Amino acid sequence: MNYTLHQLRIFSKIVEKQSVTKASEELYLTQPAVSIQLKNFQEQFPIPLTEVVGRKLFITDFGQEIAQSAERILSEVDGINYRMQSYGGKIAGRLKVSVVSTGKYVMPYFLSGFMRANTGVDLVMDVTNKARVVQSLEQNEVDFALVSVLPEQLKLQKVNLMKNVLYLVANPSHFKNIQLSKKMFVRDTPLIFREQGSATRAAMESFLHQADIQVGKRIELTSNEAVKQAVIAGLGCSIMPLIGIKNELGNGDLKIFQKKKLPIETTWNLVWLASKKLSPVATAFLEYLETEKQKIITQEFDWYEKY
Repeated sequence: MNYTLHQLRIFSKIVEKQSVTKASEELYLTQPAVSIQLKNFQEQFPIPLTEVVGRKLFITDFGQEIAQSAERILSEVDGINYRMQSYGGKIAGRLKVSVVSTGKYVMPYFLSGFMRANTGVDLVMDVTNKARVVQSLEQNEVDFALVSVLPEQLKLQKVNLMKNVLYLVANPSHFKNIQLSKKMFVRDTPLIFREQGSATRAAMESFLHQADIQVGKRIELTSNEAVKQAVIAGLGCSIMPLIGIKNELGNGDLKIFQKKKLPIETTWNLVWLASKKLSPVATAFLEYLETEKQKIITQEFDWYEKY
Protein backbone atom coordinates (compact mmCIF):
# COMPACT_ATOMS: atom_id res chain seq x y z
CA MET A 1 0.00 0.00 0.00
CA ASN A 2 1.32 3.40 -0.95
CA TYR A 3 -1.67 5.73 -0.68
CA THR A 4 -1.25 9.33 0.47
CA LEU A 5 -3.12 11.54 2.92
CA HIS A 6 -4.20 13.61 -0.07
CA GLN A 7 -5.85 10.55 -1.62
CA LEU A 8 -7.54 9.70 1.68
CA ARG A 9 -9.00 13.21 1.92
CA ILE A 10 -10.26 13.09 -1.67
CA PHE A 11 -11.83 9.65 -1.26
CA SER A 12 -13.43 10.68 2.04
CA LYS A 13 -14.98 13.73 0.38
CA ILE A 14 -16.24 11.66 -2.59
CA VAL A 15 -17.97 9.29 -0.15
CA GLU A 16 -19.47 12.22 1.78
CA LYS A 17 -20.81 13.91 -1.37
CA GLN A 18 -21.56 10.75 -3.37
CA SER A 19 -20.17 12.58 -6.38
CA VAL A 20 -16.79 13.29 -7.96
CA THR A 21 -18.06 16.63 -9.27
CA LYS A 22 -19.34 17.82 -5.89
CA ALA A 23 -16.18 16.59 -4.17
CA SER A 24 -14.02 18.54 -6.60
CA GLU A 25 -16.04 21.70 -5.92
CA GLU A 26 -15.71 21.26 -2.15
CA LEU A 27 -11.96 20.65 -2.41
CA TYR A 28 -11.36 23.44 -4.98
CA LEU A 29 -9.83 20.95 -7.39
CA THR A 30 -10.64 20.19 -11.00
CA GLN A 31 -12.85 17.18 -11.70
CA PRO A 32 -10.13 15.42 -13.77
CA ALA A 33 -7.65 15.85 -10.87
CA VAL A 34 -10.08 14.24 -8.43
CA SER A 35 -10.87 11.43 -10.88
CA ILE A 36 -7.16 10.67 -11.35
CA GLN A 37 -6.56 10.53 -7.59
CA LEU A 38 -9.57 8.24 -7.16
CA LYS A 39 -8.21 5.95 -9.91
CA ASN A 40 -4.74 5.89 -8.31
CA PHE A 41 -6.28 5.14 -4.92
CA GLN A 42 -8.48 2.36 -6.34
CA GLU A 43 -5.48 0.67 -8.00
CA GLN A 44 -4.10 -0.15 -4.55
CA PHE A 45 -7.10 -2.33 -3.68
CA PRO A 46 -8.19 -5.59 -5.36
CA ILE A 47 -11.85 -4.92 -4.51
CA PRO A 48 -13.87 -2.04 -6.06
CA LEU A 49 -14.40 1.00 -3.86
CA THR A 50 -17.05 2.53 -6.10
CA GLU A 51 -19.36 1.57 -8.93
CA VAL A 52 -21.32 3.58 -11.47
CA VAL A 53 -24.92 2.61 -12.21
CA GLY A 54 -26.87 4.70 -14.69
CA ARG A 55 -24.25 7.46 -14.54
CA LYS A 56 -24.65 7.68 -10.76
CA LEU A 57 -21.77 6.95 -8.41
CA PHE A 58 -22.28 4.43 -5.61
CA ILE A 59 -19.87 3.47 -2.83
CA THR A 60 -19.47 -0.27 -2.34
CA ASP A 61 -19.62 -1.89 1.10
CA PHE A 62 -15.84 -2.27 0.97
CA GLY A 63 -15.53 1.37 -0.02
CA GLN A 64 -17.63 2.39 2.98
CA GLU A 65 -15.31 0.45 5.28
CA ILE A 66 -12.25 2.10 3.75
CA ALA A 67 -13.92 5.51 4.09
CA GLN A 68 -14.51 4.92 7.81
CA SER A 69 -10.84 3.99 8.26
CA ALA A 70 -9.80 7.04 6.25
CA GLU A 71 -11.88 9.31 8.52
CA ARG A 72 -10.15 7.88 11.60
CA ILE A 73 -6.70 8.33 10.06
CA LEU A 74 -7.43 11.91 8.96
CA SER A 75 -8.86 12.75 12.37
CA GLU A 76 -5.67 11.51 14.04
CA VAL A 77 -3.50 13.49 11.63
CA ASP A 78 -5.54 16.64 12.29
CA GLY A 79 -5.22 15.99 16.00
CA ILE A 80 -1.42 15.83 15.71
CA ASN A 81 -1.40 19.14 13.84
CA TYR A 82 -3.70 20.78 16.40
CA ARG A 83 -1.61 19.55 19.33
CA MET A 84 1.56 20.85 17.68
CA GLN A 85 0.01 24.29 17.26
CA SER A 86 -1.35 24.24 20.82
CA TYR A 87 2.17 23.64 22.15
CA GLY A 88 3.16 26.76 20.26
CA GLY A 89 0.62 28.79 22.25
CA LYS A 90 -2.10 28.90 19.57
CA ILE A 91 -5.77 28.03 19.91
CA ALA A 92 -6.03 25.12 17.50
CA GLY A 93 -8.66 22.55 16.64
CA ARG A 94 -11.90 22.09 14.79
CA LEU A 95 -15.09 24.05 15.43
CA LYS A 96 -18.27 22.34 14.18
CA VAL A 97 -21.47 24.33 13.84
CA SER A 98 -24.86 23.29 12.45
CA VAL A 99 -27.00 26.16 11.21
CA VAL A 100 -30.64 26.32 10.11
CA SER A 101 -30.81 27.51 6.52
CA THR A 102 -31.81 31.12 7.20
CA GLY A 103 -29.03 31.27 9.79
CA LYS A 104 -26.49 31.42 6.98
CA TYR A 105 -27.23 35.15 6.86
CA VAL A 106 -26.35 35.45 10.57
CA MET A 107 -23.70 33.00 11.74
CA PRO A 108 -20.78 34.00 9.47
CA TYR A 109 -20.71 37.49 11.00
CA PHE A 110 -20.28 36.03 14.48
CA LEU A 111 -17.54 33.68 13.26
CA SER A 112 -15.38 35.80 10.97
CA GLY A 113 -13.51 37.80 13.62
CA PHE A 114 -12.85 34.70 15.70
CA MET A 115 -11.51 32.79 12.69
CA ARG A 116 -9.24 35.66 11.64
CA ALA A 117 -7.80 35.89 15.15
CA ASN A 118 -7.28 32.12 15.46
CA THR A 119 -5.69 30.78 12.29
CA GLY A 120 -5.17 27.37 13.87
CA VAL A 121 -8.92 26.75 14.01
CA ASP A 122 -10.67 24.85 11.21
CA LEU A 123 -14.37 25.58 10.75
CA VAL A 124 -16.98 23.05 9.64
CA MET A 125 -20.40 24.68 9.20
CA ASP A 126 -23.36 22.63 8.01
CA VAL A 127 -26.30 24.67 6.69
CA THR A 128 -29.50 22.62 6.69
CA ASN A 129 -33.09 22.55 7.98
CA LYS A 130 -34.13 22.51 11.62
CA ALA A 131 -34.81 18.77 11.73
CA ARG A 132 -31.26 17.95 10.64
CA VAL A 133 -29.81 20.57 13.03
CA VAL A 134 -31.64 18.98 15.96
CA GLN A 135 -30.42 15.55 14.87
CA SER A 136 -26.81 16.74 14.79
CA LEU A 137 -27.23 18.02 18.36
CA GLU A 138 -28.85 14.80 19.57
CA GLN A 139 -26.05 12.71 18.09
CA ASN A 140 -23.35 15.03 19.47
CA GLU A 141 -21.95 15.63 15.99
CA VAL A 142 -21.38 19.38 16.49
CA ASP A 143 -20.12 21.82 19.09
CA PHE A 144 -22.91 24.34 18.55
CA ALA A 145 -26.11 24.86 16.59
CA LEU A 146 -27.87 28.06 15.55
CA VAL A 147 -31.66 27.91 15.85
CA SER A 148 -34.52 30.36 16.24
CA VAL A 149 -36.87 27.83 17.89
CA LEU A 150 -35.43 25.77 20.75
CA PRO A 151 -36.01 22.00 20.52
CA GLU A 152 -37.96 21.16 23.68
CA GLN A 153 -36.81 17.54 23.87
CA LEU A 154 -33.15 18.43 24.51
CA LYS A 155 -31.46 19.86 27.59
CA LEU A 156 -29.47 22.76 26.18
CA GLN A 157 -27.41 25.71 27.17
CA LYS A 158 -27.66 28.81 25.01
CA VAL A 159 -26.41 32.25 24.14
CA ASN A 160 -28.96 34.68 22.70
CA LEU A 161 -27.37 36.27 19.66
CA MET A 162 -29.96 38.60 18.13
CA LYS A 163 -33.62 38.89 17.23
CA ASN A 164 -35.14 37.19 14.21
CA VAL A 165 -38.03 39.08 12.62
CA LEU A 166 -40.42 37.69 9.99
CA TYR A 167 -42.60 39.90 7.76
CA LEU A 168 -45.30 39.31 5.18
CA VAL A 169 -43.68 40.11 1.83
CA ALA A 170 -44.60 40.07 -1.86
CA ASN A 171 -43.49 41.54 -5.15
CA PRO A 172 -45.23 44.95 -5.34
CA SER A 173 -45.49 44.65 -9.13
CA HIS A 174 -47.75 41.61 -8.76
CA PHE A 175 -49.56 42.36 -5.50
CA LYS A 176 -50.70 45.92 -4.76
CA ASN A 177 -52.51 44.93 -1.59
CA ILE A 178 -52.84 41.73 0.40
CA GLN A 179 -55.92 40.96 2.43
CA LEU A 180 -55.19 39.15 5.67
CA SER A 181 -58.22 37.97 7.60
CA LYS A 182 -60.02 34.79 8.61
CA LYS A 183 -61.18 34.44 5.00
CA MET A 184 -57.68 34.78 3.58
CA PHE A 185 -55.49 33.56 1.99
CA VAL A 186 -57.77 32.76 -0.97
CA ARG A 187 -57.06 31.23 -4.36
CA ASP A 188 -55.77 34.39 -6.01
CA THR A 189 -53.15 34.98 -3.29
CA PRO A 190 -51.09 31.79 -2.88
CA LEU A 191 -49.01 31.54 0.28
CA ILE A 192 -45.55 30.06 -0.14
CA PHE A 193 -44.24 27.80 2.64
CA ARG A 194 -40.93 26.19 3.46
CA GLU A 195 -40.83 22.39 3.78
CA GLN A 196 -41.82 20.40 6.86
CA GLY A 197 -39.08 20.58 9.49
CA SER A 198 -38.27 24.22 8.75
CA ALA A 199 -38.36 26.66 11.69
CA THR A 200 -39.66 29.39 9.36
CA ARG A 201 -42.57 27.16 8.37
CA ALA A 202 -43.28 26.36 12.03
CA ALA A 203 -43.38 30.08 12.87
CA MET A 204 -45.73 30.77 9.93
CA GLU A 205 -48.10 27.93 10.82
CA SER A 206 -48.18 28.97 14.47
CA PHE A 207 -49.09 32.53 13.49
CA LEU A 208 -51.79 31.40 11.05
CA HIS A 209 -53.30 29.06 13.63
CA GLN A 210 -53.37 31.68 16.37
CA ALA A 211 -54.90 34.24 14.01
CA ASP A 212 -57.43 31.65 12.75
CA ILE A 213 -56.47 32.35 9.14
CA GLN A 214 -57.46 29.73 6.58
CA VAL A 215 -55.02 29.25 3.73
CA GLY A 216 -56.43 28.65 0.27
CA LYS A 217 -53.70 27.81 -2.21
CA ARG A 218 -50.36 26.63 -0.83
CA ILE A 219 -46.99 26.35 -2.51
CA GLU A 220 -44.18 24.46 -0.75
CA LEU A 221 -40.49 24.94 -1.53
CA THR A 222 -37.42 23.44 0.07
CA SER A 223 -35.11 26.39 0.72
CA ASN A 224 -35.34 30.00 1.80
CA GLU A 225 -33.66 31.10 -1.42
CA ALA A 226 -36.23 29.20 -3.49
CA VAL A 227 -39.07 30.87 -1.58
CA LYS A 228 -37.51 34.27 -2.12
CA GLN A 229 -37.11 33.78 -5.86
CA ALA A 230 -40.69 32.49 -6.13
CA VAL A 231 -42.04 35.55 -4.31
CA ILE A 232 -39.98 37.87 -6.51
CA ALA A 233 -41.37 36.08 -9.60
CA GLY A 234 -44.93 36.73 -8.40
CA LEU A 235 -45.90 33.12 -7.60
CA GLY A 236 -47.36 34.29 -4.32
CA CYS A 237 -46.51 35.92 -1.02
CA SER A 238 -44.78 34.56 2.05
CA ILE A 239 -43.83 35.35 5.62
CA MET A 240 -40.05 35.57 5.49
CA PRO A 241 -37.16 36.39 7.83
CA LEU A 242 -36.02 39.96 7.35
CA ILE A 243 -32.39 38.87 7.63
CA GLY A 244 -32.47 37.20 4.20
CA ILE A 245 -34.22 39.86 2.11
CA LYS A 246 -32.26 43.07 2.77
CA ASN A 247 -31.09 43.57 -0.83
CA GLU A 248 -34.46 42.67 -2.35
CA LEU A 249 -36.24 45.22 -0.14
CA GLY A 250 -33.64 47.83 -1.01
CA ASN A 251 -34.00 47.45 -4.78
CA GLY A 252 -37.80 47.14 -4.73
CA ASP A 253 -38.11 43.50 -5.74
CA LEU A 254 -39.96 42.84 -2.49
CA LYS A 255 -42.22 44.92 -0.29
CA ILE A 256 -43.25 44.45 3.34
CA PHE A 257 -47.01 44.47 3.91
CA GLN A 258 -47.71 45.65 7.44
CA LYS A 259 -50.49 43.61 9.03
CA LYS A 260 -51.95 43.15 12.50
CA LYS A 261 -49.94 40.77 14.73
CA LEU A 262 -47.02 40.97 12.35
CA PRO A 263 -44.03 40.83 12.34
CA ILE A 264 -43.36 37.54 14.06
CA GLU A 265 -40.40 37.86 16.43
CA THR A 266 -38.14 35.07 17.61
CA THR A 267 -34.50 34.98 18.72
CA TRP A 268 -31.42 33.49 17.13
CA ASN A 269 -29.85 31.23 19.77
CA LEU A 270 -26.47 29.54 19.73
CA VAL A 271 -27.12 26.28 21.61
CA TRP A 272 -25.20 23.23 22.77
CA LEU A 273 -25.95 20.12 24.80
CA ALA A 274 -25.98 20.86 28.53
CA SER A 275 -24.01 17.66 29.16
CA LYS A 276 -21.36 18.39 26.52
CA LYS A 277 -17.75 18.89 27.58
CA LEU A 278 -16.68 21.78 25.38
CA SER A 279 -13.32 21.69 23.65
CA PRO A 280 -10.79 24.50 24.19
CA VAL A 281 -11.74 25.89 20.78
CA ALA A 282 -15.47 25.89 21.60
CA THR A 283 -14.80 27.51 24.98
CA ALA A 284 -12.67 30.18 23.33
CA PHE A 285 -15.46 30.90 20.85
CA LEU A 286 -17.98 31.44 23.66
CA GLU A 287 -15.55 33.82 25.36
CA TYR A 288 -15.17 35.69 22.09
CA LEU A 289 -18.95 36.04 21.73
CA GLU A 290 -19.25 37.34 25.29
CA THR A 291 -16.97 40.27 24.53
CA GLU A 292 -17.74 40.89 20.83
CA LYS A 293 -21.43 40.03 20.34
CA GLN A 294 -22.90 43.49 20.84
CA LYS A 295 -20.26 45.15 18.67
CA ILE A 296 -21.02 42.71 15.83
CA ILE A 297 -24.76 43.36 16.10
CA THR A 298 -24.21 47.14 16.06
CA GLN A 299 -21.80 47.07 13.12
CA GLU A 300 -23.46 44.46 10.92
CA PHE A 301 -27.18 44.55 11.72
CA ASP A 302 -28.02 48.17 12.50
CA TRP A 303 -30.09 48.23 9.26
CA TYR A 304 -32.66 46.01 11.05
CA GLU A 305 -33.98 49.02 12.94
CA LYS A 306 -35.28 50.87 9.86
CA TYR A 307 -37.98 48.21 9.48
